[in-house]
Amino acid sequence: MIESDIQNSPAPTAMHEVHVEIHRFIDDAQPSWVECTLRDASGREWQITDKVPTFTEAALDADSTYPQPGMVRCEIVREWTDEGGRQRCVISTAVPDAVEAVSGET
Repeated sequence: MIESDIQNSPAPTAMHEVHVEIHRFIDDAQPSWVECTLRDASGREWQITDKVPTFTEAALDADSTYPQPGMVRCEIVREWTDEGGRQRCVISTAVPDAVEAVSGET
């Protein structure tokens, strides 16, 4: 589970998304695969690899310029307000797209 700031997706889906930085092209299979970094609210970096359409609508390939912005969909597991008055949450990227960090965490 990842502690992060979130962004609401537009209605009607109640899905949430968090920013990732797409920094490397991995495989030109169809669909292509990329490696991303998700930086959580604590500053921890999570390495994620998955298919390009999981993170962006851009047509990325080995010749694209990196890094590129992206998003990963997620589920909010828990929400709270920290001592500084900031909204925080724990998310899981297992829902809806079964995305997990290279370490196996979601």
